[in-house]
Amino acid sequence: MSQNQSFIPVAEPSIGDKELIYVTDCLKSGWISSLGEYVRSFENQFAVYCETQYGVATFNGTVALHLLIATLNLGIGDEVIVPSLTFVATANAVRYTGATPVFVDSERQTWNIDPAAVAAAITPRTKAIIAVHLYGHPADMDALRAIADKYNLLLLEDAAEAHGARYKGRRVGSLGDAAIFSFYGNKIITTGEGGIIVTHNQAWAERAFFLENQGRYNDNPYFHPELAFNYRMTNIQAAIGLAQLERIDQLIEIRQRNAAHYNRRLAEVVGLTLPPAMAWAENVYWMYSVLIEDEFGLSRDEVRARLRAANIDTRPFFYPVHTLPMYHSGQSLPIAEDLAQRGINLPSASTLTPEQIERVCDTLIELQR
Repeated sequence: MSQNQSFIPVAEPSIGDKELIYVTDCLKSGWISSLGEYVRSFENQFAVYCETQYGVATFNGTVALHLLIATLNLGIGDEVIVPSLTFVATANAVRYTGATPVFVDSERQTWNIDPAAVAAAITPRTKAIIAVHLYGHPADMDALRAIADKYNLLLLEDAAEAHGARYKGRRVGSLGDAAIFSFYGNKIITTGEGGIIVTHNQAWAERAFFLENQGRYNDNPYFHPELAFNYRMTNIQAAIGLAQLERIDQLIEIRQRNAAHYNRRLAEVVGLTLPPAMAWAENVYWMYSVLIEDEFGLSRDEVRARLRAANIDTRPFFYPVHTLPMYHSGQSLPIAEDLAQRGINLPSASTLTPEQIERVCDTLIELQR
């Protein structure tokens, strides 16, 4: 393995000419903050893409989730069930409102929230379930919907990592009562930072817009009847996002083609478990993720170190949130903990070339030998 080969990042944005054109137009217009035509266009067009009716754009994905939970009036005394194997923002957004995140384990097959564990965690204080579509593979939404309907709970989607993914033919974001997406720089489409709430519920969309806009109405801009937030997306962000959205299908197709390339090369490698691909799901492979099993002969962290020595970037899976200091209670969620210890994200960007994938696979195969 040569250390002289060029560095392969785990993620990077794919920026084209249209982004520059739209941002330049935005700058020339003078409307660079949250007012401007690109914000409304991006909200509307992304909502349509998600097969929903309304979109409320925000400054990032974390505040989108906080804003959604605040819009739904969840707070002190309320419990929200979340998967432990997720980015910490899922739980933090719940805690910001004073509500309590209740952590549950993952399914071994999908790596997503386990509906059976959700059902077992419901108490009289439970108000909502948040399904996270981890690394681009949808959660089992029908099972979660059945539970939510049985107990009269809200079902929300944290689709920050799953733009365009499908569950039984339907796009994520349209499957729950409301959903959020992130447009951070490493996501399938990006606005640099950025997020959005999408929903079918007009009243929720109007409430979210009110709360993110300092709690004011457009016809009386300096009267603020409630404590609220400044969570608005800028026109510059939305200009980038609109250009990205125009080629989202192409960017997803590249990731799926790259995942198929990885799968062909790595399918027979002893000790590697490849990403989930359930028959009812369309994975968009925000991250091409594998598990390093004992049979591989090296630990996950040893594999990462060897790949890094070969100028190949990786990321570990998220720490299960219930193990982090501010949430640690001694709870045991064995599947989430095991997945987190074994999981590794390989280079996954839409800019990845076939030659780079070959190099990653050759290096992994050499390590296994």
